[in-house]
Amino acid sequence: MKGLSNNHVKQWPGTTRRLLGKLWPQDCFVCGQPGGEVAVCASCELELPRLGAACCPVCALPTPEGQRCGQCLRSPPHFDATRAAFLYAHPVREMILALKFGAAFAVGDVLTRGLLAVAGDLSADCIVPMPLHRTRIAERGFNQSLELAKETGHALGIPVLPRLVERDINTAHQAGLPIQQRRKNLRGAFRCVEPVAGLHVLVIDDVITSGATLNELARTLKLAGAARVTNLLVARTPRDG
Repeated sequence: MKGLSNNHVKQWPGTTRRLLGKLWPQDCFVCGQPGGEVAVCASCELELPRLGAACCPVCALPTPEGQRCGQCLRSPPHFDATRAAFLYAHPVREMILALKFGAAFAVGDVLTRGLLAVAGDLSADCIVPMPLHRTRIAERGFNQSLELAKETGHALGIPVLPRLVERDINTAHQAGLPIQQRRKNLRGAFRCVEPVAGLHVLVIDDVITSGATLNELARTLKLAGAARVTNLLVARTPRDG
C-alpha cells in the first residue's frame, strides 16, 4: 500500500480495510518478525498480558482473590459486571492506540480474539459499542469500539445496535482528571434513542480506567429500562483512577 496515507485508508469501506489488512503480508506488531496474514505472531499473542481471574467482578480491577473492590463496595456503579481481556500494558497499549489512531484493523482482530476468550458463555440481548461524538468520528473516520463490536457480535450471535445510543456531548479528554470531575463532565453525555425495557445490554469498549464513561452510559441505559448492563473490554488499567 505504498503511497497511501492513513487518511486515505480510513476513507475506504470497513470491509475493504479489514480484508486488505489481513491479506497484505506484514511483520508481527510485537517482535517484528514476518507474520504473514496476521498482525501478531502466535508466539507473541500467547505472551500478551492477560488479565487474571483475580479481579473485581463489577469493574475488573485486579483484587486479591477476586473479591469486589473497595470503590465498588462504597459506591456501586450503574453497570452490573465487567470482563476485560488484557492489562493495559505493553504491547496491548500500543496495539489499542494503533487501532484507535492508525486504523490498524489487523491488530483489531487480535484484540477481538481476546474479547471472545473472556466472553465465555456470556449471553445478552444486544451489543452497544461505546458511542463516539460525531466530531470524533469525523476526525478518525471510524469508531474503534464499533469495529470490535461487529466481529464480537458476529461470533457470539448477538445483534449489534450501533445507533441505539447517541453521544450528544463531545467531552474533553478525561486523563488526569479526578473521578468527581470526570463524572461531572459526562453527565448527560448519552441519549438512548429507543427503550430497552428488560434487556441485558452488553457494552463493548477498548479500555477502562476510572469507569466514569462506562458508568454514565450504563446510567443512561438503566434509565431507558435496561435490566442489566455488562461491560466487555479489551483492557483494564492496572489501578483505578
